[in-house]
Amino acid sequence: MISISLSHVSLVLGARTIFSDLTWEIQHDQKIGLIGPNGAGKSSLFKLITGEFTPEPGGGVIRARGVTVGYLAQEPSIDPAQSAFEAALAGNPRYHQVHQELQSVEASLADPAVYGNEIHLNRALEQQQVLLADYLALGGDQYPQRVREVLAGLGLPEAEQTKPTRVLSGGQKKLVGLAQLLLTRPDVLLLDEPDNHLDLAGKEFLERFIQEYSGAVVIISHDRYLLDAVVTHITEIEDGQLTTFEGDYSSFIMDKQQRLARQNELYHVQQRQVARIEAAIKRYAIWAKTYDSEKFAKRAKAIQNRLDKMDRIDRPTLERRRMELRLRGWRGSQKVLEFKKVSKAFDDRVVLNNINLVLHHGERVGVIGRNGTGKSVLFRLALEALKPDSGDVIMGPSILPAYYAQEHETLDPAQTVLEAIRLGGIMGESNAVAFAAKFLFSYRQTAQKVVELSGGERSRLQLALIMLSHANFLLLDEPTNNLDIASAEVLEDELAEFDGTSLIISHDRYFLDQVVDRVLVLEGGSVVSHSGGYSDYLAGSRRST
Repeated sequence: MISISLSHVSLVLGARTIFSDLTWEIQHDQKIGLIGPNGAGKSSLFKLITGEFTPEPGGGVIRARGVTVGYLAQEPSIDPAQSAFEAALAGNPRYHQVHQELQSVEASLADPAVYGNEIHLNRALEQQQVLLADYLALGGDQYPQRVREVLAGLGLPEAEQTKPTRVLSGGQKKLVGLAQLLLTRPDVLLLDEPDNHLDLAGKEFLERFIQEYSGAVVIISHDRYLLDAVVTHITEIEDGQLTTFEGDYSSFIMDKQQRLARQNELYHVQQRQVARIEAAIKRYAIWAKTYDSEKFAKRAKAIQNRLDKMDRIDRPTLERRRMELRLRGWRGSQKVLEFKKVSKAFDDRVVLNNINLVLHHGERVGVIGRNGTGKSVLFRLALEALKPDSGDVIMGPSILPAYYAQEHETLDPAQTVLEAIRLGGIMGESNAVAFAAKFLFSYRQTAQKVVELSGGERSRLQLALIMLSHANFLLLDEPTNNLDIASAEVLEDELAEFDGTSLIISHDRYFLDQVVDRVLVLEGGSVVSHSGGYSDYLAGSRRST
């Protein structure tokens, strides 16, 4: 059964055509991964479905009768005065409506005008039974506890659930928005990068939920591990066109490469055929003119008509332009970073307890753990932004660190892209514009302020500045969160060849498998080291349980 269909829709925002003449169907039981480069129109497609954007005349978005749609934006809109728990609880207005109506009916049963009138009493009792059935179906008195469990499952501890949302991080607000949807269970879920800022436990919770969800789910995500785990179909939007494939992301990529190779082969075969036909047309045209022959002129025209009717094969784009990140690094001290019996607490909460840790030159180390276990604290201690309560943090004497911040706080929001690059690389304007182009910024975008950039653009700018720093020790906090898949692959390749040391906080399991050779797990104030990537750690932890 089709839940939502898009028929020949086009979207124009300002002077820019986002896409045109798209046709797409979402079946009621599909789990679809919507992928494509940053700026391709994925979020705009969601907003078209929800009605926030209106398609150009001639196209339409059709929902099946009674189908409900839930949408999680990249930045959910939540009442800042409410606590996380209150916001999640309020996300299901039907629950509150039924609860209030049920209380009203139950209160009316004490009214003499009702219990003293058999007709009114029977009517109230019937209404009570209907409302009670609806109330129980929505969770009944256990619904608030269900809200707490969902929030905790997504990675928001109970202590954080009582705080007003205005003091929560962007990632925590997203957890609340995701919880609202998971609790209301609409027929179709549209999730725009729901996994950003989730820790590994939260991602596993999300995976299980999507796999078991009874309705349709369309998810925009750059997490290839997540896409492989949950989707039944991949829909790619690229160059204003949609392509749908049945299967997971890895299967899609292999199929796409084969299709492009086959299309490229057919394109060149056809081009040789076209060249021969055009040569024949030219030859007959010359003969017709030379010999004043109507027969040759007719033959040239007939061949031209055949050429005009030929279905032309588009030349495939085998390699699209990617950011040109180059992380060269250099050899410094053999011992890059050492923690000696380091402890750190905030009030009564112990984050790190007497930990010992050594990083050597050339290591690529991943840092994982639940949100709030001290991963960012570890970085801040290494960068001397925090001081330990006890113990020593020692960085090698010939180590130059560079820090990639998850929330992009290392960037000056008032600066333009051009100003940031000129200062970062101490270069002139023309060189800075050329350098920005390597990171996919157009000339016009170089005049934009950082505060106006998208998350993906800020991520690319941060990586550009890290490249200009010529650091030999990289501390990267969730570097793939806002990168599209192509840019994440570039970063993976560069880190693999980097002549330096990398310490990487990440919940991108696919990325960790591609990049790191050791995983540090933070839990309960301690740090435990595991050799290999994320899958090696996971296999080891399952064997030990």
